[in-house]
Amino acid sequence: MRITQTIIRQPTELEHAAASLQGMHNGLWLVFGSIDHFNSPHLQDALKQVPPGVLLLGCSTAGEITPDGVDDGTCTITAIEFAHVNLRPGSTTLHGMDDSFAAGERLGYQLANHDLKAVLVFGPGIRINGSALVDGISSIIGSDIPITGGLAGDGGAFRETFTLGQEGVANDRVVAVGLSGDNLRFGHGSFGGWEPFGPARKVTRCHGNILYELDDEPALEIYKRYLGKHAQTLPASGLLFPFAMLGEEHNAVGLIRTILGVDEAEGSLILAGEINPNGYLRLMHASTDKLVNGAEAAAAAANGMFESPGETLAILVSCVGRKLVMGSRVDEEIEAVGQVFHHRAILTGFYSYGEISPFTPGASCKLHNQTMTITCLGEA
Repeated sequence: MRITQTIIRQPTELEHAAASLQGMHNGLWLVFGSIDHFNSPHLQDALKQVPPGVLLLGCSTAGEITPDGVDDGTCTITAIEFAHVNLRPGSTTLHGMDDSFAAGERLGYQLANHDLKAVLVFGPGIRINGSALVDGISSIIGSDIPITGGLAGDGGAFRETFTLGQEGVANDRVVAVGLSGDNLRFGHGSFGGWEPFGPARKVTRCHGNILYELDDEPALEIYKRYLGKHAQTLPASGLLFPFAMLGEEHNAVGLIRTILGVDEAEGSLILAGEINPNGYLRLMHASTDKLVNGAEAAAAAANGMFESPGETLAILVSCVGRKLVMGSRVDEEIEAVGQVFHHRAILTGFYSYGEISPFTPGASCKLHNQTMTITCLGEA
């Protein structure tokens, strides 16, 4: 496996950067960039230079992750050339939030084959039920195939996000690549670092990823009481106070849910993924030190299940809520990941509106919020 990476500061540099990546075969271009880059006609012109046989995959971000740390307003193209791994593209239009599971099924049928080893997937960051999307894919390819990736961002505006696939840039498509072959080396890790506070509250009415009532009260009303002055800036401030999902016995299930939107008329909260209608929710908060420790734990988990003699790519997908909490110290979680890999891996990635990964090796794939998830790619 051969990896070439270029970081673009201005959209006008995109065409020149794409030209510098020519000569690849059986490859994948991973593209993570700001809204300004994805909206730029220069990106469309740059994509015309993609060599035949090379697949495109990527999305807009709420911050770009590079080996140097965290950037805003940039675009990173990471070109990966495989010697023995086979790639299969998948793409489908998402017809609204209620279409999320069916969209996953459609992707699953496109990607499924007897030798499938792993899937990378990126979806829109708004008007999507991320957990239903993942469940739809797994229902076709099987729960033993790891799925990793995330949901696109738009700098924290929550207005319009973009994905990139073989058809180009779109605001309503889910894109994926299936990786096959015995030479593939694939590792993953996911960890949060958030702490719960306040009482556990019973989910008394919800539908999919829409939360209507907690303890028989409007969910939005309860949430605003907890947020106090922060309620004035919803839904953006919801990134600072996600929910921990609890089981029927108040036991933690390892999943966090971020608020992506509010409905004042219904008094409801729109979460990034589905909620257990028989479970409980508890608010969470975090400190920078604990989030950095969480990123380090995710890297250790991915590194622990990964062995590759050649070049290694680490794809980092971290939640925009973590970025907001850490502020000027956000680079520290990227530094922590780099130290775990002893700088043997090339880093790329982005800040997202949802992260996709198994929680532990062998576990089923889930949509996570407020985590750092890491995918390692290599080839024997």
